[in-house]
Amino acid sequence: MRALLLALLLAVALPAQSPGVTYTRLEIAAGSDSATWVPVATIHGAKSGRTVAVLSGAHGTEYASILAAQAVIPRIDAAKLSGTVIVVPLINRASFERMRVHMNPVDEKSMNGNYPGKATGTQTERVLDVIARDVIAKADVVIDLHNGDIDENLRPYSYWTRTGNAAQDSVALELCRAMGLDHIIVRNLDVKNPASTRSASGYALSLGKVAIVAAAGRWARTDVSDIRLLEDGILGVLGQLGMLQRAKPAPLRVTWLGDDARVRADSNVFWSAVVDRGARVKAGQAIGFTSDYWGRKIADVRAPKDGMVTFIRSVPSAWAGATLVTVAELLVRPEPWKKP
Repeated sequence: MRALLLALLLAVALPAQSPGVTYTRLEIAAGSDSATWVPVATIHGAKSGRTVAVLSGAHGTEYASILAAQAVIPRIDAAKLSGTVIVVPLINRASFERMRVHMNPVDEKSMNGNYPGKATGTQTERVLDVIARDVIAKADVVIDLHNGDIDENLRPYSYWTRTGNAAQDSVALELCRAMGLDHIIVRNLDVKNPASTRSASGYALSLGKVAIVAAAGRWARTDVSDIRLLEDGILGVLGQLGMLQRAKPAPLRVTWLGDDARVRADSNVFWSAVVDRGARVKAGQAIGFTSDYWGRKIADVRAPKDGMVTFIRSVPSAWAGATLVTVAELLVRPEPWKKP
């Protein structure tokens, strides 16, 4: 049945090209602000097959996922690959080069929240317009890599984002399992709601692609274990799709996570966490506290619901609206899809 779903959803195979890797740049012309470019590696397999896009670096200080995308390129043997893998290791070069958390410092916009972009827009919009047309539109499957940024103590997890399309959702679940991260967050998406399709994965899903999000790494660190988790996960997805021959992994024992709730700072404060990522908490439990600029405690910050801390702020700096903690509901098993 799973093979049938894959065949139905990914119905058209691209013709084989000469096997090997090509390194290119997506050039984005100047507009209302400066020109830029985005690095791309394209691995053409020896046999015809599907196209998988690996996107990383929408946030340029999420280093583990960027390094994982770079490191997986030489691990994909083109002579043994069926199909094509397009790797975009660093979408937000300005964020990386200026070490700016979350946003593109050129126009102060998110490179993971403005798809499908706009050819006549600011730099972020122009970059995303090119990626939408030249990468996502060409892919059957999109793997969107992330990790905890400088201010995020994040627990590794994948997102299984469901659209209500049974074939699309079933394949996405298999690819989430193949990614190998043992915590999976279940989200329901309405692809007809433009507000839900502004991320890379949401936009890809709205086009009928299969898309998953995987995150491993915290505090913008470059721990080898986190990088390897994402590298191996990409190879696992290619194996699940039949694009590479891979040994069958042991069954993945999944912890399912559902709806989450965030607590945000209501003013500019110092922040101190008292629980770690992955902690299981009860609604109302103290999970940290805020202080003023003299170090005097202002108030405890409490868990908004029962569940697991998927990430918690890792630095003292906090400003009005900054996320302090996210707590996700623990599920026994995923419930059927319901339109959000």
